[in-house]
Amino acid sequence: MGFDSLVGGTIWDEYSQKVQDRMNHPIHMGEITEEDAEKAGGKLIVADFGAESCGDAVRLYWIVNEETNIIETAKFKSFGCGTAIASSDVMAELTIGKTVKEAVKITNIDVEFAMRDNPETPAVPPQKMHCSVMAYDVIKKAASQYLGVEFDSLEDEIIVCECARVSLGTIKEVIKLNDLTTIEQITDYTKAGAFCKSCIKPGGHEEKDYYLVDILKEVRNEMAAESVKTSADTEAIGGDVAFAQMTLVQKLKSVEATLDENIRQMLIMDGGNMEVLDIKENGENIDIYIRYLGACNGCASSSTGTLYAIEAVLKEKLDESIRVLPI
Repeated sequence: MGFDSLVGGTIWDEYSQKVQDRMNHPIHMGEITEEDAEKAGGKLIVADFGAESCGDAVRLYWIVNEETNIIETAKFKSFGCGTAIASSDVMAELTIGKTVKEAVKITNIDVEFAMRDNPETPAVPPQKMHCSVMAYDVIKKAASQYLGVEFDSLEDEIIVCECARVSLGTIKEVIKLNDLTTIEQITDYTKAGAFCKSCIKPGGHEEKDYYLVDILKEVRNEMAAESVKTSADTEAIGGDVAFAQMTLVQKLKSVEATLDENIRQMLIMDGGNMEVLDIKENGENIDIYIRYLGACNGCASSSTGTLYAIEAVLKEKLDESIRVLPI
């Protein structure tokens, strides 16, 4: 099957027992014919997808109930390594019982996670994550056929790291929001680049349109230019920029500085803390989403006195339209 060359040493320690079982005894491998679909009273969908990076390919069969759009039966054929067989087998299984639109929401991370023996240990070594990506892509191919839409229309974002399904927009936002400066930090926050590493810089096993090194450089340059512009604007108007006019990064830094100066130390003294998750404009309000940590999490005062104190300080120091919403 193309995976015999992996045997030797402790290579099998990198594969979960579930993966090894599915390699040798796949449950959903097979073929569905038009006759099978007619007997079941459903529509037959056959989709093919191949991975250019390794030459593997998978064919997915569905019988879909056209009244409910539910996938009643799924089978596959895999032309590739043992990991591709295991991933395809689990992928087919995950689609059964779901509507076609629900199946499209299954990601390669879902496939890989379902193959784990325990939640903390990856099911396959990083360089084999592309097999679960292929399984994810063939779902989209089948769904596009059934729904009568273009394959690309089911992916509304540019995916930079296919292993972890991390989009370009997410990476840029995380860099700005958390003031990230290294690739390692991007990986810690998003998991992009944690697996096959092809998306980090040119020279990996698969050529990419976007690389983390270039994205980081571009965003850091944008942030520097934005900082210069903000400083110039502040100097021009002879004062500080109003909170409502700040960029998201500036708002976050202002909120954090205000909390550090007026609130956070009191929470820490009581064994707790808090973190700011997001800041969004909502009509006339500026909503600040927070999460309580430590002793503050679940404390009765966290939704009453403590919350009112946090909101009152931020309203007084920054903007009257602020609302603080714990999650």
